[in-house]
Amino acid sequence: MYIANPERYSKMPYRRLGRSGLKLPAFSFGLWLNFGGVNDYEKGKEMILHAFDNGITHFDLANNYGPPPGSAEEFFGRVLKEALMPYRDEIIISTKAGYYMWPGPYGDFGSRKYLMASIDQSLERLGIPYVDIFYHHRYDSETDLYETMLALRDIVLQGKALYIGLSNYNSEQLIEAHKILKELNVPFVITQPSYSMLNRWIEDDNLPQNMYNLGGGVIVYSALAQGRLSNKYIGEIPEDSRAKKDYIVFLKERDITDELRQKLIKLDEIAKKRGQTISQMALSWALRDELITSVLISTSKISQLHENLAALDHLKFTKEEIEAIEKALK
Repeated sequence: MYIANPERYSKMPYRRLGRSGLKLPAFSFGLWLNFGGVNDYEKGKEMILHAFDNGITHFDLANNYGPPPGSAEEFFGRVLKEALMPYRDEIIISTKAGYYMWPGPYGDFGSRKYLMASIDQSLERLGIPYVDIFYHHRYDSETDLYETMLALRDIVLQGKALYIGLSNYNSEQLIEAHKILKELNVPFVITQPSYSMLNRWIEDDNLPQNMYNLGGGVIVYSALAQGRLSNKYIGEIPEDSRAKKDYIVFLKERDITDELRQKLIKLDEIAKKRGQTISQMALSWALRDELITSVLISTSKISQLHENLAALDHLKFTKEEIEAIEKALK
């Protein structure tokens, strides 16, 4: 029988989502690639429980996470049933819909039919009556935004989600959506964009400040740039790395370029002086702005989870370190 670590809240910092009543841990746990039907259940369960034992209270999913699609929700639902259900009120569970999930014209994007069906399917896979956060996973330019937002409103009114989020929306789209959600009295509190040292678009878009002005917070994904921000890619590509796996859509061997390796060598020098690995420094760097509420992490090994959590010991940067990082990235 699982009993949670009584000291689980002693080290993890928590940040408020804008001006909402909800706080998230500095690190949240994502179940995108390592917790599907192709993965080892007992190993994954151990990582999830270990994350909770270290103060990670937010677990992030989507209807299409796996592989295969849907299996990550089934995976987490099983962990809930076997171990975490007594702690349900201490946990934030989020899921999403917006990418391809089933064949035909109603299994993708942002129609009311797709979203209403998707939340029911997700709750069945998870084995719970509601999620804490339900996201529209991506902006849909072909569906009237009011239809999408109205569906999100009704999902909340039906008691199937407590809060609403929008993922992969830019600032202009968020502001447009917020006007509708405010009119509909929807508790919209969070957006989820990609962000890393190698992917800076939210800075150019001023998204964190714009989202704060709307009253919500920001949780970022891919802070390690799909694993590229790692010491393991300074040399030869390890056989067990993401870049070697055929089913990883966003990271291939060709992405590990000589230019990237040169940047990693320079970043490693800075990280070592901070007493960190490149990955730890990249996670700390993503949290340097207080407007970033949380950073999603996902690990395939307990040792990786320990390494990521250790980044919390060194969250502050000097002006000189930030300047050195910017120079290394040019």
